[in-house]
Amino acid sequence: MTRTQLVVGVGARRGVTAEEVFGLILGALRAAGSAASDVVEVATLDTRADEPGITGAAARLGVPVRAFPAAVLAAVRVPNPSGAPRDAVGTPSVAEAAALVGADELLVPKRKSASATCAVARRLLSVGTPASTNGAEPFTMAAMLPPTKHIDSAGPDLRHHGDAEVRGLDLTDLAVNVRTGTPPDWLRERIAASLGSLAAYPDSRPARAAVAARHGLPEERVLMTAGAAEAFVLIARALPARRPVVVHPQFTEPEAALRAAGHEVGRVVLRPEDGFRLDPSAVPEDADLVVVGNPTNPTSVLHPAGVLEQLARPGRTLVVDEAFMDAVPGEREALCGREDVPGLVVLRSLTKTWGLAGLRIGYVLADPATLALLQEAQPLWPVSSPALAAAEACMEPRALVEAADAADRVVVDRAHLLAGLAEFSEVEAVEAAEGPFVLLRMERAGEVRERLRSRGFAARRGDTFPGLGTDWLRLAVRDRVTTNRFLQALDLALQGLPRRAVG
Repeated sequence: MTRTQLVVGVGARRGVTAEEVFGLILGALRAAGSAASDVVEVATLDTRADEPGITGAAARLGVPVRAFPAAVLAAVRVPNPSGAPRDAVGTPSVAEAAALVGADELLVPKRKSASATCAVARRLLSVGTPASTNGAEPFTMAAMLPPTKHIDSAGPDLRHHGDAEVRGLDLTDLAVNVRTGTPPDWLRERIAASLGSLAAYPDSRPARAAVAARHGLPEERVLMTAGAAEAFVLIARALPARRPVVVHPQFTEPEAALRAAGHEVGRVVLRPEDGFRLDPSAVPEDADLVVVGNPTNPTSVLHPAGVLEQLARPGRTLVVDEAFMDAVPGEREALCGREDVPGLVVLRSLTKTWGLAGLRIGYVLADPATLALLQEAQPLWPVSSPALAAAEACMEPRALVEAADAADRVVVDRAHLLAGLAEFSEVEAVEAAEGPFVLLRMERAGEVRERLRSRGFAARRGDTFPGLGTDWLRLAVRDRVTTNRFLQALDLALQGLPRRAVG
């Protein structure tokens, strides 16, 4: 069984508009009886890859632009050659040659508008077969599995996140793991100051340099992203993986992104009776991409760095999500600064500690070759100038001191929350918590969650995490006053549960 991908080749003059290119593409797709959602990339000559008309049309399609040198296009035989492009760049048709690189057949021959040409080619992939390279050729976007509209996943709703618990409601938020009272005033001012540069395209270099200096790494090992969520999508679409495995319970977006990219995903489910601790031997030996969180959302368990290192080996990509590591005092067990662990990819987010979930900012730390693949899958200018300004500011010494102080407060506030929960015989909390949230289990947790909502508190349901069920809730750690109010509400919620009929 095969799946069809469409590649649109585009040739254009300088100054062509996105409207002209996009309209030409839509006309070609209609001629093919295909939809825009079937397109996986726009291909063109490398000297035209930054042309706003081409990048704008690709952005409307929601696909990347793939660029080829003139010498590569000149080697492709095209059915409808023209003398002008041959004389200009060496290929008799930029559109047809770019579409046909790595494709199986030309579906729509070259079509013209006033300032552009386009052609559509079809590429066939075996369903369920991971993207692969031919021999020793480098893995590129041409080999990537296409994104799909739906996630083929039985079981928990992988796309449910804590923000759904509070959106549009006046509730005390214990469902989202973003630090309250953020962003701080000094960070708001830095973001506001960046608004004067919005007419210019974003430049990620200062932020990359700041991140690299913060972690003691070369700049070429840093890639800025629109939050960690974008990084998971890039990993799923751009990195080769024949048997990806996700360690659960954990943040569900990595598996959702892998499934959306067409991968069959294996699960290693950690058990509550083991304290949700990881045994490296539980990960299949043939897994070539492994994803694990540290500290893990939602269990709040911090895995020893030495344990995670045992998962690394040549030929395997080890993705460690450290989105909450800056909430751990001293960031002990962090792998973010390591260059000696083979295949290591570390993800960091700035949205949790600094309250920037609406700005979308994070970064990936990995070897340059891996980052090159991820960057190829990114759209142009994926991170806004205000987000980059925020990232640079959050790397400064005073920001690191503030983050360290916040991590120390989390320890105290979490201990207070756990002590209060221990007073309830109905509640069993994961005592090994090291993150800014705790996981707890109780009977009829769904009913308790609804009663808490009626008393003004939002808690994160646990049944959308693989490995957990309806008896689990996750609570964000808040200040002592908020926690005391919550504990009172929890007491009333438990007392108010209707008795179940016996017999």
